[in-house]
Amino acid sequence: MDFAAARRMMVDGQVRTSDVTDRRVIAAMLELPRERFVPERMAGLAYLDFDIPVTQAKPGALARHLLKPMVLARLVQAAEIGERDRVLDVGCAAGYSSALLGRLAGSVIALEEDPALAQLAAANLQAVGAHDVTVATGPLTAGWPLAAPYDVIMLNGASEIALKVLFGQLKPGGRLVGIAGRSPAGKAMLYRAVGQDVSGRPIFDAAAPLLPGFVAPPAFVF
Repeated sequence: MDFAAARRMMVDGQVRTSDVTDRRVIAAMLELPRERFVPERMAGLAYLDFDIPVTQAKPGALARHLLKPMVLARLVQAAEIGERDRVLDVGCAAGYSSALLGRLAGSVIALEEDPALAQLAAANLQAVGAHDVTVATGPLTAGWPLAAPYDVIMLNGASEIALKVLFGQLKPGGRLVGIAGRSPAGKAMLYRAVGQDVSGRPIFDAAAPLLPGFVAPPAFVF
């Protein structure tokens, strides 16, 4: 398979056509070998328009995915990442999003709570030369306070719960992007820290797999 051609088709057919105009984001997606970040048996699907599973669901554990290229690109563009920004990528999975962010930011913390995935992400990031990305292992809902505050926090999936802990790790003027709500009613959100407050607004309709720890508890019904 000609992965370079597939990459160009992904960018031209999925990313550019979805109002992604940031040349830095487009250039990074054209450079990164997305097939390197999916299971080998799924390499041929790496550039298709869906969330690609990188782990299987197990009892009590959600499957983990790479976000759709279009959704990821629009979230990253909305975050307006500067060359000196410090970024936290929450739920980096196999590391693709962190590698993308690493081409835009000054430094990236790739947070993963699954030790096996964290190890895989570290190997993938090293393979693509993502030297400004550091993999950290810990609960996703706790963020990574050791390196806080951040200019940008990327929630690499969907959440059904409040994000107060992550909001507390933003710098003044910092941004958090992610998907709020369960499919099919999800919304991509952009949150911004202003003084002691954080305000958010929807930026486009989107669906994404829920991240571990970000699932709302079942509601009690009489």
